[in-house]
Amino acid sequence: MLNSEATDFCIELLAPHHDKAAFSCGNEQLDRYLHTTATQDKKRNIAIPYVIYDKELQKIIGYYTLSMSGINLEELPQELARKLPKYPIVGVNLIGRLAVSNDYRGAGWGKLLIMDALHRSLSISKTTASFAVVVEAIDDDAVRFYQRFDFQAFPDRAFKLFRTMTDIAQSFERS
Repeated sequence: MLNSEATDFCIELLAPHHDKAAFSCGNEQLDRYLHTTATQDKKRNIAIPYVIYDKELQKIIGYYTLSMSGINLEELPQELARKLPKYPIVGVNLIGRLAVSNDYRGAGWGKLLIMDALHRSLSISKTTASFAVVVEAIDDDAVRFYQRFDFQAFPDRAFKLFRTMTDIAQSFERS
């Protein structure tokens, strides 16, 4: 287990020099995405993959993707939806994938990934309006992970979670 205090790392866009094939997080779907699809999604401007990269070992520690999406107001909790304009769809940022390599698991890298994704999303929302950050968790462990960062489930979809930009902004102001 390699931690952030002992590792020379950077967070950057996925690039040709990153060894995608060596990455393994233990989830075949997330591994396959990075190995075969992430570069294509980036080229097509479907999703933008970011990696945490161990500069010394030249390994991908973890990755996430960001893209724009939209949600129906009807999907949100009623008390929240009532406060919003009656648009049928509101814009959101989507964290489509997020994974940490088995070699680095348990050392806080997932937290660093999610915080970077939230910070980038907040920055983007200042020039391209976005109401929230949305994730679709892959399993129960992922749901619990996102809930630790104040994401809440959509009322009828336990694996789809969100966090409002207002809440994200307040968190960064406090830190």
